[in-house]
Amino acid sequence: MADNPYDFQNRYAFSAIPTRPQYTWPNGAKVAVYFALNVEAFEFGLNPGSDFTSMPKAPYHRGFAYRDYGNRLGIWRLLNLFNDYELPCSILLNASVYDACPEILDPWRKRGDEIVGHGRTNSERQAEMTPEQEREMFEVVNARYLKEEGKTPKGWLGPFISQSAQTPELLKEFGYTYMMDWWFDDQPQWFRTDKGPILAVPYPSMELNDIPAFINRGIDDDAFTRMMIDTFDEMLDESAMHGWPQINCYSLHTFLMGQPHRIRQLRRVFEHMAKRRDDVWFCHPGQISDHVYGLPEGTVAMAT
Repeated sequence: MADNPYDFQNRYAFSAIPTRPQYTWPNGAKVAVYFALNVEAFEFGLNPGSDFTSMPKAPYHRGFAYRDYGNRLGIWRLLNLFNDYELPCSILLNASVYDACPEILDPWRKRGDEIVGHGRTNSERQAEMTPEQEREMFEVVNARYLKEEGKTPKGWLGPFISQSAQTPELLKEFGYTYMMDWWFDDQPQWFRTDKGPILAVPYPSMELNDIPAFINRGIDDDAFTRMMIDTFDEMLDESAMHGWPQINCYSLHTFLMGQPHRIRQLRRVFEHMAKRRDDVWFCHPGQISDHVYGLPEGTVAMAT
């Protein structure tokens, strides 16, 4: 591995979007849309993250309770909404949910939604682990996914979107074919590891992600709704004008978007998108990954 594993020239190739080979998604669509629902469980007494008022103090009961609301109520509101509009949803799953509240996963399995690896718990970050600790974490979560789902996930997003220097190599070693931690494009891109390439599938880590939008930037609910709709419309217009295949993705958390007032907002978004159902590919990130793996070699640039 190079001395600086995070050197972008070492990990992925630069290419400007107008110079790339063009391709389409299934059924000729130019825009792929997926929704990533973060389904998480936290360890009581460990910091779960900030909320709207301030950084909570130990033992962090307020933040723990706020996030537990998502699994008790929020996820069920979201389930009803996704069912109403017959839209797929990808579950970014902490393995600790299997112990905390496994029943919340049953209806999503019945829908055929994809399970994406999302660590052991959102009370820990990979960037803070030793190489031995991170390897042990992957061993534990993969064993649990295999036991509960009958297979391990294709994709991965680290808790807090956190990676160590060796995470991409460990993902390849443990059988993952794509990761969502690196958002530097609106198209999937190959990412170099010492164990062969892994696909970086776009994930809205900073823009169309409800946590940084509401908690960090403090935008209002109407503004986030406008962001989702405007991005969707702009990408469709760009695809018609330039022919670029793009990914329009949204990161949702059960305790934020599962609040009653935000369900109302999300319903407006779904209603708007449903009118263009024939023009886009509503899918899971694993389907996007499979499609790109099947493209002719050289269609997507590879780092050397």
